[in-house]
Amino acid sequence: MQEEEILDSHVLDENYEVEDQYVISAEKFGFLSIITFGIYEVWWFYKAWKFFKEKEKLDVMPVPRAIFSIIFMIPLFNKIQEYAIIKGYGQTYSSGWLFAGFLGCNLLSRLPDPFWLISLVSFVFAIAPFNALNYAKRNSTEFRVIEQTSFNGRQLGLIVFGVACWALLIYGMFVPEDSYGF
Repeated sequence: MQEEEILDSHVLDENYEVEDQYVISAEKFGFLSIITFGIYEVWWFYKAWKFFKEKEKLDVMPVPRAIFSIIFMIPLFNKIQEYAIIKGYGQTYSSGWLFAGFLGCNLLSRLPDPFWLISLVSFVFAIAPFNALNYAKRNSTEFRVIEQTSFNGRQLGLIVFGVACWALLIYGMFVPEDSYGF
């Protein structure tokens, strides 16, 4: 079985201005978000802004927009929704409410152990735009879309790093502070 399925394979020889678009499932997005403590969400914001920069030839810098995603989240979610609707997406969402939920959930990281872990589910407020963007990409003929059915090397590296961080976190939560030896 092939690791990646190329959608719209009849246009493989086209010369696109937008790089190939890899799409993953919402389940993988959620898993990668949790295992990386939200770092994957920042990566997704970067990739989304980079996509629109290439597609619409925008004069934006995707890296700062991803790093400061809290400032640029509503414009990105609105842009995704507009693009998805053009491509026939039938669902809508409120960018403002998703932003409020994302922000509120991330503020829960200030809670004491182990309650701050609730903040790790903030990715659920990005699922609607994530699904809308994936739908729009799959229904576009302007670029090549590759359905990623398994984790790539970078994602596997993130998973290994995330598992190590989770192991340290769990160890630190259950070992009494006086046994650290300091």
